[in-house]
Amino acid sequence: MSIIHALLRSILGVFAPGTGRGRAGAHPAAPAARVAQKPEARAVHRRLPAARSPYGLAEPIDGAATIPVRPYVCVAERAHHDRQQEQQQTRQAQTRRRVAMVLAADFGMDLDGHVVGAERAA
Repeated sequence: MSIIHALLRSILGVFAPGTGRGRAGAHPAAPAARVAQKPEARAVHRRLPAARSPYGLAEPIDGAATIPVRPYVCVAERAHHDRQQEQQQTRQAQTRRRVAMVLAADFGMDLDGHVVGAERAA
């Protein structure tokens, strides 16, 4: 053990919370005796294989079983589509207003004639 480890252990022993083993009058328990297992019993308790990424597997991932697009991408695309439709409707309304103004200017029509009381104000 190095000097740094010893120093850290002594500092942590003072400032860190206790482990519960240092009670007054308590004696440390004797370590449990290891029971020798038979070779057949050890074979039953084999370790599980390590988790592997699906990208390292030989067979391809089934595309029908997975979600191809994240939900937040769909929401953003839908909002973009809605904004485009709204802008297109605004442009169409502006075009209709411009056509009406050109027709009124060319044919000398008064556009405010249909509004009640507009001829008195003009």
